[in-house]
Amino acid sequence: MGQLSEKMLTLMRLRHYSRKTQQSYLGYMKRLVRHCSKSPVDITTDEIIAFLDYLIMTEKLSNSYIRGAYSAMKFFWEYVLGKEWEVKRIPHSRKETRLPVVLNYNEIRKILNSVTNIKHRSMLMTTYSAGLRVSETVRLKVSDIDGSRMQIRVDQGKGMKDRYTLLSTVNLKLLREYWRKYHPNYWLYESRNSNQSISTGTIQRVFRKAIESSGIKKPATVHTLRHSFATHLLENGVDLFTIKNLLGHTNLRTTAKYIHIQREHLNRVVSPLDLFSD
Repeated sequence: MGQLSEKMLTLMRLRHYSRKTQQSYLGYMKRLVRHCSKSPVDITTDEIIAFLDYLIMTEKLSNSYIRGAYSAMKFFWEYVLGKEWEVKRIPHSRKETRLPVVLNYNEIRKILNSVTNIKHRSMLMTTYSAGLRVSETVRLKVSDIDGSRMQIRVDQGKGMKDRYTLLSTVNLKLLREYWRKYHPNYWLYESRNSNQSISTGTIQRVFRKAIESSGIKKPATVHTLRHSFATHLLENGVDLFTIKNLLGHTNLRTTAKYIHIQREHLNRVVSPLDLFSD
């Protein structure tokens, strides 16, 4: 794609797209170009439709992948080529509604207790107790931990937004122990090269190992800690608006999904089978 790739990157940077999104969008476009064997300037609407159908029917790719490809091509056509995107001719696939996996308190405890390395345990505890995205945990600075106000500052989280979230008393105690042992300078969780923060892959590997060690069979990921944080707050009576702000959600509807998985809400419903008399 050459110059068109550079133009696309520039425009995505101007719109403050994350580096991950930039690379994903470029990847989708390069795949389209390879599939059609022509410059994207010459690709027609019918060829875009055929490409999306190929991804679905032949490659059997996930709905989220198809939606990503659609968004990348729409961005390219509208911003890079300055052409009209034919929404009516190129239908957007429906977004799947999936409820997140949630760990209970005992499972969280098992995971944390299975990690013997204090730095690794601190990473997971901070992620859970503050409801952080893994990308936010790795970008925490020492100065973001405010023990006097019992808050953690999230600097430029998703959507380029700053926010404050909770600093647990238990977590602060562990963070102080961690600091005394490792003495991080700028980044709270430094890589072996102390000039850089750890990678998201490091936390993901630590979490996978902790899941295996704890014997938990749920299909959990690091992001499950964030889902569990929100659900546990809701179950303890915290209102949705407060949870929305702690999570850094833009729309309250995104936060409202946790209503469907809170345990107390479900436990108040009695199965009709249990209403049968003996």
